[in-house]
Amino acid sequence: MIEDIKKRALHRIRILEGQMRGLEKMVDNEDYCMDIITQSLSIQKSLGSLNKLLIENHLRTHVTEMFEAGGQQREDAVAELLKAFELGTNR
Repeated sequence: MIEDIKKRALHRIRILEGQMRGLEKMVDNEDYCMDIITQSLSIQKSLGSLNKLLIENHLRTHVTEMFEAGGQQREDAVAELLKAFELGTNR
């Protein structure tokens, strides 16, 4: 993993951990529903940021290598990216 991306991804994960603990506390305390929803949506946005970092790393490392190798590896890289895109858009 590219060191800078790894550092940023771990930072984002730590933020997400705190957000999740906060969300759990809000539900447990039966906070106002819209406040809980706002926190949940914030977590989803943070997950999106994490996914963007992970995709960037994958493109800069594994996909680059797979495209350079050509043939079936190139096709596998395309299939992986399409699968990730589908997972991200099927909500």
